[in-house]
Amino acid sequence: TKTVLVDTRKTTPGMRMLEKEAVRIGGGMNHRIGLFDMILLKDNHIDFCGGVHNAITRARQYCKDKGLDLKIECEVRDFAELNEALKDLPDRIMFDNFTPADTVKAVELVHAAGTPAHIETESSGGITFDTMIPYAKAGVDFISFGALTHSVKALDMSLKAKGSSKLSM
Repeated sequence: TKTVLVDTRKTTPGMRMLEKEAVRIGGGMNHRIGLFDMILLKDNHIDFCGGVHNAITRARQYCKDKGLDLKIECEVRDFAELNEALKDLPDRIMFDNFTPADTVKAVELVHAAGTPAHIETESSGGITFDTMIPYAKAGVDFISFGALTHSVKALDMSLKAKGSSKLSM
């Protein structure tokens, strides 16, 4: 598929840049380095603002007031929030905890809504290495999951030589 795997900001304290570089070297893409390079409206922001429309409007006003040119990504938890987001046209819509089947429907809605081609789609929430393929096949542009950085297993390396247990010099 054309889906790109992206990391999250869920990294080991003091190791963010190393972990994000490892994702990049491994073929993934860095989603955001910090809070300064893209606005991501998560569920708590949406709830505190009183809905998707208010959150997107306030984020746009913040960018205008501060003279910032930042992309705005909006997380949606269901189809009602998705329909609300489609009215305000953020740069990217993140489908949070959608099933692969619902993700297919959500991607279709984004494309069918006559929205500008610049709206990107992303799946996130509960996705693992074992479940990412159905999400990619659903047609999203991006899949993000914290396991790329926060659940990495250390490589078990040993320098033991095989063969004779006796050393000769």
